[in-house]
Amino acid sequence: MARQSTISARDAVRTFNKHVLNPVMLLLAGRRHWYAAALRHTGRRTGRIRTTPVVAERVSDGFITPLPYGTGVDWLRNVQATRTATITVDGSSFDVVDPQIIDAATAAGQLSARRRRAFGRFGIQHFVKFDLATDTSGENHAH
Repeated sequence: MARQSTISARDAVRTFNKHVLNPVMLLLAGRRHWYAAALRHTGRRTGRIRTTPVVAERVSDGFITPLPYGTGVDWLRNVQATRTATITVDGSSFDVVDPQIIDAATAAGQLSARRRRAFGRFGIQHFVKFDLATDTSGENHAH
């Protein structure tokens, strides 16, 4: 019973954030000196461009994003379907590909100590790892 109430509470927070907090967060997401990044992705059913505020930690070969609401969120299903997205963080945009769900132990070895502690306090168990896209010359796209 406790697990069900935890899931219900998490879903209620997720729904509130999706419809109330996220539109406000998008006003600042991706800008310099702001903690949230903007993840631009294509809707898997509608084909419409969507933008979702996320936390994105830059790692050596891409980005790692925590999944505090689990692996069934709409934006993750969209990027899994298209295998591509654009992450705007600290004022710069990066094309990313190949989203892979990883566990907390795998992510921990690549995250900064500060992020590792924060994500650990929130009990985040799953993350998505994105690789940087490359163009034909082998250089990373940054806009």
